[in-house]
Amino acid sequence: MSRSRVYQWCTWFGEGQTSLGDEPKSGRPKTSTNEENTTHVEELIRCDRRMKIREIALKLEIPKSTVHEIVHDTLGYRKMSARWVPKMLTEDHKLQRVEIS
Repeated sequence: MSRSRVYQWCTWFGEGQTSLGDEPKSGRPKTSTNEENTTHVEELIRCDRRMKIREIALKLEIPKSTVHEIVHDTLGYRKMSARWVPKMLTEDHKLQRVEIS
């Protein structure tokens, strides 16, 4: 830890600040990653597991980066053999795969 950082913290606490955490930022809040869009993305993937992120973004008119975040981070899907599949298979999914093969 540098001396300059410690001096900066001392100055902040001297001015009455009680936390080292970030203050809320000004600007436009995130509006694309919400429950409604997550539901729509999941419905589209369930209807057609071969759908691409670009196609989903065009259909829902939201940025590709947001669709990518929803698919990978929120829903936990990954692309396998050109199909979206859940990252963690449940016991039911495993049994279905055994039955199909």
